[in-house]
Amino acid sequence: MSEPRYKRVLLKLGGESLADEEVGFGIDQEAIRNIANEILAGRKLGVEIAIVIGGGNILRGATMSNLGMERVTADYMGMLATVINALALQHALEEANIPTRVLTAIQIHQVAETYVRRRAIRHLEKGRVVIFAAGTGNPYFTTDTAASLRAIEIGAEVIFKATKVDGIYTSDPLLDTSATKFDQLTYLDVLKKGLKVMDSTSVSLCMDNKLPMLIFNVRQPGSIKRALLGEKIGTTVGAEI
Repeated sequence: MSEPRYKRVLLKLGGESLADEEVGFGIDQEAIRNIANEILAGRKLGVEIAIVIGGGNILRGATMSNLGMERVTADYMGMLATVINALALQHALEEANIPTRVLTAIQIHQVAETYVRRRAIRHLEKGRVVIFAAGTGNPYFTTDTAASLRAIEIGAEVIFKATKVDGIYTSDPLLDTSATKFDQLTYLDVLKKGLKVMDSTSVSLCMDNKLPMLIFNVRQPGSIKRALLGEKIGTTVGAEI
């Protein structure tokens, strides 16, 4: 077996990845088991894997705010949605015999550990998958920003942004058949073109800390393992091409 390209990665999962592909909301057991198996394949390579998970399959704070709810309250509700997803994913991973810890940015002692940077790194060093829930713990910040922040804090070598398409396109390929795919982009390309792969705050954090991103379709079998082995997959975002 080839050696993995990375030793420690952060995987950013949208909440929708836990839902049925056609429905797009809720938690689908088959979808979550498939993701657990993909992560298991990566762990068998000896790679340390941390995960930041969204909550869009249950509730989005920004959406609730647009419907008239106070933004801060809506965002805290969104954080709780990510905790639900993290616990569901932890269960699936542990069923696959992967030791897993959930660390939350808000204190919920009965169900998860509170995030402490050194504790998270120690869990990774012991071979456990670490799931970061509740975003940054602050309203107005997305889970994309949380992914960039946590990746930098734990010393991850790359962010894997798992999506439902196989990279970054000029427009949504699910809606526009003429959309073309980018194989590589710089951080500035993403910001200047307004490409909606990660929000501008998260991209800027990666740019300032020279942390590369790889965007790919997590629903394609073997995608996480292929990415870890450095195979040509998805779209790479970095300092220069």
